[in-house]
Amino acid sequence: MLILTWHGHACFTIEAEGRRVIIDPFLTGNPTADIGLEQLPKIDAVLLSHGHGDHLGDALAIATRDRPTVVTTYELATFCETRGAAVHKMHLGGAHAFPWGRVKLVPAFHGGGIDSDDAGRYPVTPCGLVVTMGGKTVYHTGDTALTTEMQLLEGRVDVMLLPIGDNYTMGIDDAVRAVDFRRKVGGRADVVVLQPGQSLKHS
Repeated sequence: MLILTWHGHACFTIEAEGRRVIIDPFLTGNPTADIGLEQLPKIDAVLLSHGHGDHLGDALAIATRDRPTVVTTYELATFCETRGAAVHKMHLGGAHAFPWGRVKLVPAFHGGGIDSDDAGRYPVTPCGLVVTMGGKTVYHTGDTALTTEMQLLEGRVDVMLLPIGDNYTMGIDDAVRAVDFRRKVGGRADVVVLQPGQSLKHS
Protein backbone atom coordinates (compact mmCIF):
# COMPACT_ATOMS: atom_id res chain seq x y z
CA MET A 1 0.00 0.00 0.00
CA LEU A 2 1.34 3.39 -1.06
CA ILE A 3 -0.04 6.49 0.68
CA LEU A 4 0.40 9.90 -0.96
CA THR A 5 -0.54 12.98 1.07
CA TRP A 6 -0.63 16.49 -0.35
CA HIS A 7 0.45 19.20 2.07
CA GLY A 8 -0.12 22.20 -0.19
CA HIS A 9 1.88 23.78 -3.04
CA ALA A 10 4.24 21.08 -4.40
CA CYS A 11 4.76 19.31 -1.07
CA PHE A 12 3.84 15.63 -0.83
CA THR A 13 4.72 12.84 1.55
CA ILE A 14 4.91 9.30 0.22
CA GLU A 15 4.62 6.38 2.64
CA ALA A 16 5.10 2.68 2.05
CA GLU A 17 6.27 -0.27 4.13
CA GLY A 18 6.86 1.88 7.21
CA ARG A 19 9.08 4.43 5.43
CA ARG A 20 8.25 8.05 4.64
CA VAL A 21 9.77 10.56 2.21
CA ILE A 22 8.81 14.16 1.58
CA ILE A 23 9.03 16.05 -1.71
CA ASP A 24 9.59 19.82 -1.86
CA PRO A 25 8.84 20.42 1.86
CA PHE A 26 7.47 23.97 1.81
CA LEU A 27 5.50 24.06 5.09
CA THR A 28 6.70 27.06 7.08
CA GLY A 29 5.22 30.20 5.53
CA ASN A 30 3.02 28.23 3.15
CA PRO A 31 -0.53 29.60 3.46
CA THR A 32 -2.02 26.42 1.98
CA ALA A 33 -0.10 23.93 4.14
CA ASP A 34 -2.27 21.67 6.27
CA ILE A 35 0.49 21.09 8.85
CA GLY A 36 3.54 22.84 10.20
CA LEU A 37 7.00 21.40 10.59
CA GLU A 38 6.26 20.49 14.22
CA GLN A 39 3.38 18.20 13.13
CA LEU A 40 5.39 16.48 10.42
CA PRO A 41 6.25 12.86 11.38
CA LYS A 42 9.80 11.53 11.09
CA ILE A 43 11.15 11.63 7.54
CA ASP A 44 13.51 9.09 5.95
CA ALA A 45 14.43 11.20 2.90
CA VAL A 46 13.86 14.67 1.48
CA LEU A 47 13.52 14.86 -2.31
CA LEU A 48 13.94 18.24 -4.00
CA SER A 49 12.93 19.26 -7.52
CA HIS A 50 14.75 22.62 -7.43
CA GLY A 51 16.01 25.39 -5.19
CA HIS A 52 13.27 28.02 -5.13
CA GLY A 53 12.24 28.84 -1.57
CA ASP A 54 8.74 27.45 -2.04
CA HIS A 55 10.26 24.03 -2.85
CA LEU A 56 13.47 23.92 -0.80
CA GLY A 57 11.26 25.11 2.06
CA ASP A 58 11.98 23.31 5.32
CA ALA A 59 14.47 20.85 3.82
CA LEU A 60 17.40 22.02 5.95
CA ALA A 61 15.31 22.11 9.13
CA ILE A 62 14.13 18.54 8.48
CA ALA A 63 17.71 17.52 7.69
CA THR A 64 18.76 18.81 11.11
CA ARG A 65 15.81 17.31 12.98
CA ASP A 66 15.59 13.82 11.47
CA ARG A 67 18.94 13.34 9.70
CA PRO A 68 17.32 12.04 6.51
CA THR A 69 19.15 11.89 3.20
CA VAL A 70 18.48 14.88 0.96
CA VAL A 71 18.24 13.61 -2.62
CA THR A 72 18.47 16.06 -5.50
CA THR A 73 20.64 17.32 -8.34
CA TYR A 74 24.38 17.69 -7.72
CA GLU A 75 24.50 21.46 -7.26
CA LEU A 76 21.49 21.73 -4.96
CA ALA A 77 22.70 18.74 -2.95
CA THR A 78 26.09 20.40 -2.59
CA PHE A 79 24.39 23.58 -1.32
CA CYS A 80 22.49 21.54 1.29
CA GLU A 81 25.64 19.65 2.24
CA THR A 82 27.48 22.88 3.01
CA ARG A 83 24.69 23.63 5.47
CA GLY A 84 25.07 20.35 7.32
CA ALA A 85 22.65 18.04 5.52
CA ALA A 86 23.40 14.43 4.68
CA VAL A 87 22.94 14.26 0.90
CA HIS A 88 22.94 11.97 -2.10
CA LYS A 89 23.97 13.81 -5.26
CA MET A 90 22.38 12.87 -8.58
CA HIS A 91 21.63 14.34 -11.98
CA LEU A 92 19.17 14.12 -14.84
CA GLY A 93 18.76 10.64 -16.24
CA GLY A 94 20.36 9.02 -13.22
CA ALA A 95 18.66 6.60 -10.86
CA HIS A 96 19.63 5.21 -7.48
CA ALA A 97 18.22 2.56 -5.14
CA PHE A 98 17.89 3.51 -1.46
CA PRO A 99 16.82 1.34 1.48
CA TRP A 100 13.31 2.84 1.24
CA GLY A 101 12.93 2.88 -2.56
CA ARG A 102 14.31 4.11 -5.87
CA VAL A 103 14.62 7.62 -7.35
CA LYS A 104 15.22 8.64 -10.94
CA LEU A 105 15.69 12.28 -11.94
CA VAL A 106 14.06 13.40 -15.19
CA PRO A 107 13.97 16.75 -17.03
CA ALA A 108 11.78 19.62 -15.87
CA PHE A 109 11.52 22.86 -17.84
CA HIS A 110 11.55 25.99 -15.66
CA GLY A 111 13.95 28.10 -13.60
CA GLY A 112 15.42 26.70 -10.45
CA GLY A 113 18.01 28.88 -8.74
CA ILE A 114 18.45 28.77 -4.96
CA ASP A 115 16.77 31.82 -3.45
CA SER A 116 19.25 32.01 -0.55
CA ASP A 117 22.33 31.57 -2.76
CA ASP A 118 23.14 35.28 -2.96
CA ALA A 119 26.55 34.68 -4.53
CA GLY A 120 25.12 32.50 -7.30
CA ARG A 121 27.60 29.71 -6.53
CA TYR A 122 25.12 26.89 -7.04
CA PRO A 123 23.34 27.03 -10.40
CA VAL A 124 20.51 24.52 -10.24
CA THR A 125 19.06 22.37 -12.99
CA PRO A 126 15.41 21.64 -12.11
CA CYS A 127 14.21 18.07 -12.23
CA GLY A 128 11.18 15.85 -11.99
CA LEU A 129 11.29 12.94 -9.56
CA VAL A 130 10.27 9.39 -10.41
CA VAL A 131 9.96 7.62 -7.07
CA THR A 132 9.33 3.90 -6.62
CA MET A 133 8.22 2.72 -3.18
CA GLY A 134 6.17 -0.27 -2.13
CA GLY A 135 6.15 -1.58 -5.69
CA LYS A 136 4.45 1.56 -7.06
CA THR A 137 5.97 4.40 -9.09
CA VAL A 138 5.11 8.07 -8.60
CA TYR A 139 6.14 10.84 -11.01
CA HIS A 140 6.33 14.26 -9.33
CA THR A 141 6.78 16.70 -12.20
CA GLY A 142 7.98 19.67 -10.15
CA ASP A 143 7.09 23.03 -11.69
CA THR A 144 7.65 21.90 -15.25
CA ALA A 145 6.01 23.22 -18.35
CA LEU A 146 4.27 20.69 -20.56
CA THR A 147 6.97 18.74 -22.37
CA THR A 148 7.10 15.86 -24.81
CA GLU A 149 9.63 14.10 -22.53
CA MET A 150 6.67 13.11 -20.37
CA GLN A 151 5.65 10.69 -23.10
CA LEU A 152 8.78 8.65 -22.39
CA LEU A 153 7.31 7.70 -19.01
CA GLU A 154 4.00 6.57 -20.46
CA GLY A 155 3.09 3.17 -19.04
CA ARG A 156 5.92 3.32 -16.49
CA VAL A 157 4.24 5.25 -13.67
CA ASP A 158 1.27 4.49 -11.44
CA VAL A 159 0.67 8.05 -10.20
CA MET A 160 1.56 11.39 -11.83
CA LEU A 161 1.60 14.57 -9.74
CA LEU A 162 1.05 17.72 -11.82
CA PRO A 163 0.96 21.45 -11.07
CA ILE A 164 -2.07 23.36 -12.37
CA GLY A 165 -1.30 26.85 -11.09
CA ASP A 166 -0.55 28.56 -14.43
CA ASN A 167 1.68 31.66 -14.70
CA TYR A 168 4.73 30.02 -13.04
CA THR A 169 3.83 26.43 -13.97
CA MET A 170 1.67 24.67 -16.51
CA GLY A 171 -2.00 25.55 -16.22
CA ILE A 172 -4.96 23.24 -16.14
CA ASP A 173 -5.23 23.00 -19.93
CA ASP A 174 -1.65 21.76 -20.26
CA ALA A 175 -2.11 19.46 -17.26
CA VAL A 176 -5.07 17.88 -19.01
CA ARG A 177 -2.89 17.33 -22.08
CA ALA A 178 -0.15 15.84 -19.89
CA VAL A 179 -2.54 13.12 -18.70
CA ASP A 180 -4.15 12.62 -22.10
CA PHE A 181 -2.66 9.11 -22.24
CA ARG A 182 -5.63 8.16 -20.00
CA ARG A 183 -7.50 7.27 -23.19
CA LYS A 184 -4.93 4.55 -23.86
CA VAL A 185 -5.32 2.86 -20.48
CA GLY A 186 -9.10 3.12 -20.29
CA GLY A 187 -10.66 2.84 -16.84
CA ARG A 188 -7.34 2.04 -15.15
CA ALA A 189 -6.42 5.74 -14.84
CA ASP A 190 -8.18 8.30 -12.66
CA VAL A 191 -7.69 12.03 -12.26
CA VAL A 192 -7.84 13.00 -8.59
CA VAL A 193 -7.71 16.59 -7.31
CA LEU A 194 -6.63 16.60 -3.67
CA GLN A 195 -7.10 19.26 -1.03
CA PRO A 196 -4.25 19.97 1.42
CA GLY A 197 -4.12 17.19 3.99
CA GLN A 198 -5.94 14.69 1.80
CA SER A 199 -4.34 11.36 0.93
CA LEU A 200 -4.52 8.97 -1.99
CA LYS A 201 -4.01 5.28 -1.27
CA HIS A 202 -2.69 3.08 -4.07
CA SER A 203 -2.44 -0.67 -3.75
